[in-house]
Amino acid sequence: MRKPSVEELGIDPGALEWRRSRTDEGAIEVAFAGEWTLLRTSGELISVFDEHEWACFLDGVRKGEFDHAVS
Repeated sequence: MRKPSVEELGIDPGALEWRRSRTDEGAIEVAFAGEWTLLRTSGELISVFDEHEWACFLDGVRKGEFDHAVS
């Protein structure tokens, strides 16, 4: 099954409360819209995660699976 886009979900990204990882350019931003979690980098491409995918992503972060990306 194909994952829906933000447009297909009828979500207005501008109306969401985005939480930023830091204040400079290249920050990761996260917003929650019902059962969906949206992730973007500095307001550009938005990725959509369902609850299971988001839980798996957070588990990977906690285990250090993405640490190489910040070095």
